[in-house]
Amino acid sequence: MASVPPLACTVRDCALPIERRERVYVCARGHSYDIARSGYVNLLQPQDRRSLNAGDSKDAVEARAALLEVGVGGTLIDAVADKILALDLPERPVIVDLGSGTGDALAAIGHRHEVLGIGIDLSVPAAEYAARRFPDHLWIVANADRRLPLVDRAVDVVLSVNGRRNPDEVARVLATHGALVMALPAPDDLIELRTHVQGAGVERDRGDTMIAAHPAFTVVERATIRETLTLDRGALRHLLRGTYRGVRLREAERMADIERMSVTLASDIFVMTKPHKESQ
Repeated sequence: MASVPPLACTVRDCALPIERRERVYVCARGHSYDIARSGYVNLLQPQDRRSLNAGDSKDAVEARAALLEVGVGGTLIDAVADKILALDLPERPVIVDLGSGTGDALAAIGHRHEVLGIGIDLSVPAAEYAARRFPDHLWIVANADRRLPLVDRAVDVVLSVNGRRNPDEVARVLATHGALVMALPAPDDLIELRTHVQGAGVERDRGDTMIAAHPAFTVVERATIRETLTLDRGALRHLLRGTYRGVRLREAERMADIERMSVTLASDIFVMTKPHKESQ
């Protein structure tokens, strides 16, 4: 696989490859993108953002980072890395993490195998955080719900850990031998916390819906990762802050009387490939 990041211009009706020159990425038509001081590249176009502060807030990113520091989420990252490294990878695979967040998942893979890693997230605070911590990888601000800023069939593995997915675009950018590795919250994920905060812990299986949304792919492996951790009040607050439902003040207030709680962390991991006939 190519040693040059397979990035593509995001200007409407362009999509030409972009290459790095000094502190900028530029395409053959002259469209350019500055590299931020922290190291990330913002490829968002005005039509790709719904607000000036799109994606996760700095508060949410910091909360997730604090959880990882005390071991919450590390088991899932290790499991995802294991699945990817068990694939038949080329010498230096291109691995793209959609919704890369703090960057820890991509970094965990890079610590064990030389990769050309590209993290894509809609959040500027997330990209900045990841770029400062893991400068060996490339961190991009872009909207994965629209066209991915990547050239066709140039990626060996696309990873999505509890992030947004774009089935058609993932199929376009994956090489013939490529794989899509995804993690989704299992039905009982955070069941204790959700019951306490929301008054009911509804268990919903997202797997079948996700599979149906990816008709160009075949599931070659499915596994569930589950653990129960006892978390103190600080970690529980970080867990709320790191999720969208946690930004509601009334829900955070319901945790005020809890000193610690045993919480189930459960994820379904899927390894998917494109059938050969779909790759021609």
